[in-house]
Amino acid sequence: MRQSAAQGSGERRGGSSRRRAVLGAAAVGAAALGAAAASPAAAVPGGAVPGGAPAAGAKGRRGGSYRDLPRPTVIAHRGASGYRPEHTIAAYQLALDMGAHVIEQDLVPTRDGHLVCRHENDITGTTDVADRPEFASRRTTRSVDGDRLTGWFTEDFTLAELKTLRTRERIPAVRRRNTLYDGRWAVPTFEEVLRWAEREGRRRGRPVWLHVETKHPTYFRKLGLGLEEPLARLLRRYGRDGRDAPVFLQSFEPDSMRRMARLVSAPRVVLLSAAHERPWDFVESGDPRTVADLVRPDGLRWISSFAQGIGPTLDLIIPRRADGRLGEETTLVRDAHRRGLILHPYTLRNENSFLPVDFRREYGGDPAASAHEYGDVFAAYRRWFATGIDGIFTDHPDTGLLAAAEALE
Repeated sequence: MRQSAAQGSGERRGGSSRRRAVLGAAAVGAAALGAAAASPAAAVPGGAVPGGAPAAGAKGRRGGSYRDLPRPTVIAHRGASGYRPEHTIAAYQLALDMGAHVIEQDLVPTRDGHLVCRHENDITGTTDVADRPEFASRRTTRSVDGDRLTGWFTEDFTLAELKTLRTRERIPAVRRRNTLYDGRWAVPTFEEVLRWAEREGRRRGRPVWLHVETKHPTYFRKLGLGLEEPLARLLRRYGRDGRDAPVFLQSFEPDSMRRMARLVSAPRVVLLSAAHERPWDFVESGDPRTVADLVRPDGLRWISSFAQGIGPTLDLIIPRRADGRLGEETTLVRDAHRRGLILHPYTLRNENSFLPVDFRREYGGDPAASAHEYGDVFAAYRRWFATGIDGIFTDHPDTGLLAAAEALE
């Protein structure tokens, strides 16, 4: 398989042993699927992260350079969200037990300024809030980054109130089995995640890497609930603010990462959506640039002045044609690497409904009934890994690890 220029001959020499380690981690992950993940699971033999740097210090807060992570790096998107309701400690724990190299969190604030882990501030579909009569009056309509949404929002709840809610599967039509776990867990705060990562780091003898996104930062700053300063305080409190801290910071708004660069030294990633879209901070400030401008060499040069990587949608690397099949690869990977940027694209999932048409499988000849079934995701991984990307976000870490092991053959 093709490797990026950043991978040296020493890493290639270690490919065989690393592949064995990745396969071992994936096997442990498969066994972990049988557990409820409601409590900490047994440690992965030998450490689940192949090639990961050993913990430095009693609490394992220093992770070494992000460039020392295994490549391809497998990033658990909102935890093992293909198997548990997303952004729960259970989803994070299962992803870690499977051997994921990095675990992702999305951060939004409560009314009293606590950072909690939700993909969106709209919690209508990811908690039981709609079934709670005591909060019926909190239902409202808000404009978030230009979209009008009606539901319940974290900024209207104190942390104490939010903690009375229980989490749910976000896409039950696709992931019906995950609904088994509806109601079992509370919404975690980011500080609880940091404490969990410290415990797991001490127990496993290596740091637990996190990938932390600031959600809608301009929107929340206007409400007096800015995300960057409280995030920086927590990172400093838990020793994850340094250049070698085991954490990535990320946002779809470049200005948020520029702000974080002034507050902490931890590595930063600019997320990039569809080519025609504009980051919301650009919309607010009148910056006319689109994502298409940012993925050009001059845009990447600008990003590299305050960030270490980009997180593009997979379609920016290999666009889909009108028929839903993959087209020709762009030059984004090559151009980003020339600027010294790593690439962590998002998001590869096992289910047919999320895969390009090339990799979908029909069951019983009915495409609609097959939407929630698995496609040929290993072939999809091979296609994207062949581009030289440094890592990938996935809802199914065990699948990603097996594909990463194959890429190292």
